[in-house]
Amino acid sequence: MDGSKSGPAGALRRPGRGRPVGEELRIRAVAAVVEEGMSASAAARRFGLAVSSVCRWVQRFREQGHVRRERMGGSASRIEPERERILRILEARPAISMYGLRDALAAEGVPFHAATVQNFLKRHGLDRARRLGRPRRKPWKRWTER
Repeated sequence: MDGSKSGPAGALRRPGRGRPVGEELRIRAVAAVVEEGMSASAAARRFGLAVSSVCRWVQRFREQGHVRRERMGGSASRIEPERERILRILEARPAISMYGLRDALAAEGVPFHAATVQNFLKRHGLDRARRLGRPRRKPWKRWTER
């Protein structure tokens, strides 16, 4: 064996620790609880899952009628409310670098990580080449025979 968690032929592969669980396995675990009357902990043992996950899926199924994954993601970006301030800085200094923008924001009392500023610029199509009207570099092309 290669160390993966595989069972008998035709069985679903169990996810690794901290990995998303497929909808089919969720459905089987919830069906074991709802239709077969199995406890959540017994279903979790049967399918190699966490008890808390099975309980959450059963609750979601009873409240919403499905066991699909909820959308993952963090909270809303803290930089979005500063959009007008950023646009003002970019209008005054169109050639400013991403790091320069980060420093200008910090000087105005709103510090952000460089990656946050970069993601904001990328999300809004405000990268430096576009602001300066420069054509974007073409990706490197592999030489081919004719």
